[in-house]
Order: sequence, then structure tokens, then C-alpha cells
Amino acid sequence: MSTHQLVSRHVEAALQEAAGKGIADDVVARCLLSEAIRLFKRNRSDQDIAAELLAAADNLDEDTPYAFIRP
Repeated sequence: MSTHQLVSRHVEAALQEAAGKGIADDVVARCLLSEAIRLFKRNRSDQDIAAELLAAADNLDEDTPYAFIRP
């Protein structure tokens, strides 16, 4: 099982539990993002975390090739 599959399985379980309690997916997503940032802060600088989040935001459109910068 890949790391992505492991995490995805737990996210789906969290979404199902939250739905059973009337909590919207968007609220769960916001909490997951906060937790991801908390984990990043263990070993990464704020600038590095911001760059990671910006790269993710720049690549939200799945129909567009990944944006990247050449040195």
C-alpha cells in the first residue's frame, strides 16, 4: 500500500464520520489543511511551507500541465 493510499483511506473514514455528525466536507478539508501545515512545521520553514502551498494552488486545474519554473 502506498503512502497516498494509506492517507486517503483515513481521509475517507474521517469524511464518513464527519458526515454522520452533520459536518461538511469543506470543514473537514480545512481541518486537514491545518493538520498538514502543523506537520510541515515540524521540519520545514514557513517560507518552504508557503512555497509548497503556492505550488499546489498553481496546479489546481487538473486539465492544465503542471506549472514549474526553470532555473
